[in-house]
Amino acid sequence: MPLAQHAQMLTQYKKWANERIFSMVGALPLEEALRQRQTHFGNMVHTLNHLYVIDSVFKAHLLGTSHGYTARNTPTPAPLAELHAKVRVLDQWYVDYAAALSDEELERSIAFEFIGGGAGSMTRYEMILHVVNHGTYHRGFVGDMMNQAGVTPDSTDLTVFLRDRAA
Repeated sequence: MPLAQHAQMLTQYKKWANERIFSMVGALPLEEALRQRQTHFGNMVHTLNHLYVIDSVFKAHLLGTSHGYTARNTPTPAPLAELHAKVRVLDQWYVDYAAALSDEELERSIAFEFIGGGAGSMTRYEMILHVVNHGTYHRGFVGDMMNQAGVTPDSTDLTVFLRDRAA
């Protein structure tokens, strides 16, 4: 599969998986989504907020602009519905961005500064792969918190996306 086609598939998967997790969290009583748990970001909504922040940071890196963040998350998350709307817009940006890139453009490196300090350099493809992989990792935490709330989450696995997309 050409690199550009692969990047397009990954961003479409990211959008699909985020929509599923936000729909599942949105179906919970709000107090469950905000319940403090033994997890790094404290609750489901703040974990999803972290995904939005990092996706926004890497969008800025891809565009060569400033992102304005000084930490990997904000002190408090946006309300769930507002956060979901912002993630939908950002996910569509990634889908459209990947669709416009050639293999050669995806292989070009971009230099940037990490939030915690230090210089970084990644190809556009590596940045896209990072935001997809990073989202998968943290959606897993949200799934675990859903299990703690007594709810079995639907799968957000790439295999399920590929199966459903092919059907």
